[in-house]
Amino acid sequence: MAALGLHAQPGAAAGQPDTVIKVNVRLVRMLVTVKDAAGQLVGSLNKSDFTVYDNGVKQDIAVFDRETEQPLSVAMLVDTSASTGIELHYELDSVSRFLRVLLSEGNPDDTVALYSFNWEVRLLSSYTKRFARVDRLLKLLKSEGGTSLYDAIFLASHELEYRNGRHVMVLVTDGGDTTSTINYHQALEAALLADTIMYPVLVVPITNDAGRNVGGENALTTLAAGTGGRVFTPGLGAQLDRAFDDILRELRTQYLIGFYPKDAPPSTDRFHTLKVTVQNNLANRGLRVGTRSGYYGEANEGRPEFRQ
Repeated sequence: MAALGLHAQPGAAAGQPDTVIKVNVRLVRMLVTVKDAAGQLVGSLNKSDFTVYDNGVKQDIAVFDRETEQPLSVAMLVDTSASTGIELHYELDSVSRFLRVLLSEGNPDDTVALYSFNWEVRLLSSYTKRFARVDRLLKLLKSEGGTSLYDAIFLASHELEYRNGRHVMVLVTDGGDTTSTINYHQALEAALLADTIMYPVLVVPITNDAGRNVGGENALTTLAAGTGGRVFTPGLGAQLDRAFDDILRELRTQYLIGFYPKDAPPSTDRFHTLKVTVQNNLANRGLRVGTRSGYYGEANEGRPEFRQ
């Protein structure tokens, strides 16, 4: 296993002359979920049912895949800080069951990487199809130290960014961050650059707000929404297992939508806002779309880099 660190990458070389026109030909991909008014997943829509907007400008859909069979790369991040306490054992049991199903019943090319984080982030296993390997490593985890949650998101995002297929991050934590060098905004930017959808599973045995990090929980909720994911807040045991089951169902009922950006007005901070809608007749029936909030249109010069 490897401890992970951060360092800054120097800026890029001097810019091109003014006479050079830079054209963005990058395919922007989105993983999209659609739910009806009762919250049930809808997986039967067609390309013509969707409209995509980039900074408010309608785009032509170039790639469409219903209930995509593209392989998953799942970064599993487990909080092992001291605050997880005796609950960690029960959390790990549920994580193990989730990974067993993920790697045995889905696409044969689905893979998972296992990270733990407390005051430092550790890559316990790089991407693998071998459930026995990650299960053995899960059984070795113990709780101690602080919580470098944003560092973990940042580092896992960097590894996901260069993988083929769909990118997913699942975090099991009790919320909050106490020891990261990366901040909230850098973590979100890294996740968006990696085209990853984020599912935090917040296991908070304390029901009294006075004993909880409510600010940290709200930050994770916003992070997840920005990537097109959502937060789960189960108790231990059966509720936690159901949360993982819900994640699996969403991963098996997604649309992959892609477009080549055109005519969208530039953004001073490189961030482009995305919006995906369904046709009015579907929206009137209560169908709602979930996807990431946007993407970065240019290379991010000088951003911190992953180091192993």
